[in-house]
Amino acid sequence: MQIHVLGAAAGGGFPQWNCGCANCRGVRDWSIRATPMTQTSVAIAANQNAWFIVHASPDIRTQLMAFPPLHPRGLRHSPIAGILLTNADLDQTLGLLTLRESQPLHLYATEKVRQAFMDENRLYRALCRTPDQVTWHELKLQSRQPLFLPDGSPTRLSVMAVPVPGKVPLYLEGVSDSVPEDNVALLFTEEPKGCCVAYAPCVGGKSPAVDRLLHDAECLFFDGTFWADDELPRLGLGSRTARDMAHWPLGGIDGSLPVIQKAKATRRFLIHINNTNPILREDSFERQQVSQARIQIAYDGLEVFV
Repeated sequence: MQIHVLGAAAGGGFPQWNCGCANCRGVRDWSIRATPMTQTSVAIAANQNAWFIVHASPDIRTQLMAFPPLHPRGLRHSPIAGILLTNADLDQTLGLLTLRESQPLHLYATEKVRQAFMDENRLYRALCRTPDQVTWHELKLQSRQPLFLPDGSPTRLSVMAVPVPGKVPLYLEGVSDSVPEDNVALLFTEEPKGCCVAYAPCVGGKSPAVDRLLHDAECLFFDGTFWADDELPRLGLGSRTARDMAHWPLGGIDGSLPVIQKAKATRRFLIHINNTNPILREDSFERQQVSQARIQIAYDGLEVFV
């Protein structure tokens, strides 16, 4: 299985456009050893001519331009066979509106995520300009489902949506109750090898489903959003903790780093990294701890073969 990381940062990217924290300021003026990143998305090859994308980030146009295998090969063409969503957060869905130029799109999501993006969303009409412009494929929880090419033929890839601790998107807080379909991890399998890749960029904490991902996957992309639970309040950037935002911090008491270290996967990557996270600094103590745990930090352009 071939995975190409289109973007590895959390919402807002790195540096974030309106953030003057030490990390963002330092990467802008080159005073720290850190690499800019766009917002999280990965591409998975179905074959040499077709790819599935996970997340349609607001940076999708830049990401597609930076990866030639996703360039069109005709007057109107796209190698994107489908787009998968793990939740309905804006940093996963806003890029869909960029892809509005009457190109047929196949979207894979749980029914709750589909409703969150479509219901009472007038902007969604931009994706309804032609008949069958968008085809939705429902991801049912804990059910292995084949991924199809746009012509309906099956690929070697299948996916399972696994509910993990999360919450409703910020724009639905107080409007919609949280249910397991709100936030899922994806478990990809490719035949005939049977290799298994887990993609879990937003994980709010421990659960039996998370334990299963860590046990089953041969390659793991896991939530690296925050290092500390109080990361944002401590920097004066808000009052919400990492756990308030449904992200399991890497460090501290009951942090995720030792759990990820014990995962079965021989390839382990942190992804969806917030601009405030000290692991972005190549010479930080926190980065050293990640390295010593034999966990890698994803970056834009990373190629992984499993």
